[in-house]
Amino acid sequence: MKKVYPNEDWCLGCKLCEVYCAAAHSPYRDVHAAFDTPDGTKPTAAIVVEGDVKHSIAISCRHCPDAPCVEACISGAMQKTEDGMVWCDTTRCVGCMTCVLICPYGAVHKGEGMKTVTKCDLCSCTGEPECVRHCPAFALEYREEESA
Repeated sequence: MKKVYPNEDWCLGCKLCEVYCAAAHSPYRDVHAAFDTPDGTKPTAAIVVEGDVKHSIAISCRHCPDAPCVEACISGAMQKTEDGMVWCDTTRCVGCMTCVLICPYGAVHKGEGMKTVTKCDLCSCTGEPECVRHCPAFALEYREEESA
């Protein structure tokens, strides 16, 4: 299964991955429209850049083979597809935040103003993660998992 892999040596900390992720998951699917809404709401990104100017890294779901978030989910909202992608059925999410607490990467989080959680779905609606497509430093790669 292809996954998004960050490279902290190349990350500029610009947060464009966050911007494009949020826009891709907004009802508008456009950067300008997503952040210039009539009601002032801002979309939530499933990827988060952590660090400072010297050292930063983009944190997103690793779609773990054992997926502790899926195992811990009390409502069955966190699910895993046959090909290994972990996703959240927000219609089933009760907002208990157990998945947020158990994620070893800190990649599941509550969206601002949301009752439910948000996490990377590998931009399943577009076929290629927008964070990877728009990273100016090529600090994010979308590739097959390396064998251990």
